[in-house]
Amino acid sequence: MKIKKLPIGQSSFENLITGNCVYVDKTEKLYKLITEGEFYFLSRPRRFGKSLLVSALKNIFLGHKELFKSLWIYDSVYEWKKHPVIVIDFNEVLVDTPGNLKSGLCRVFDKIAKEHDICLESKEEKYKFEELVILLEQKYNEKVIVLVDEYDKPIISHLGEGEERLEIAKKNREILKSLFGTIKAESVIKNLRFVLLTGVSKFSRAGVFSELNNLNDITMNSKYSDLL
Repeated sequence: MKIKKLPIGQSSFENLITGNCVYVDKTEKLYKLITEGEFYFLSRPRRFGKSLLVSALKNIFLGHKELFKSLWIYDSVYEWKKHPVIVIDFNEVLVDTPGNLKSGLCRVFDKIAKEHDICLESKEEKYKFEELVILLEQKYNEKVIVLVDEYDKPIISHLGEGEERLEIAKKNREILKSLFGTIKAESVIKNLRFVLLTGVSKFSRAGVFSELNNLNDITMNSKYSDLL
């Protein structure tokens, strides 16, 4: 029997599985998350496995069933239907200025569009996001998945660093508020199957999520205490 490796610092589910690494099976919890709701928010400290969670969900929604062989969900009644997936990972976006945040988000959406042979006409990140969701649903006739990792990085990376950085945090917050508010727009929400936002903090309804009040906050939900 080949000894499995400990996946220290590994946040890619695909690399973890194909690299013969240890994975504590959380797929029964993921199945409940997917089948019992649609819009979620989860806050956990750093190094708790949020990125691995996002990666596992991405592979489930892409229909990569063989990666889950020997795990609970593989033999479950889950339909391995392939969905278009939008992953917004703020670890891959420059957040040092509002301008870089906006252009970084535009690059993320343009890259995903290119992968699906879609051309986005909008110039602003908010409208690119809206257009991308609509066009992906139209192309595949399947509702879209949105997974957001470290949603709060554009804000918290500037806190405690002086007044100038605080102003950047406030401007970044307004950009995020507008972006996430798009999820609730009628033209977008009808095309969504599942949404998850993760981060290390939870900002008040008057802040980032004031325009997105339909998220199920499972941060303190005992049913999902061992999700990560």
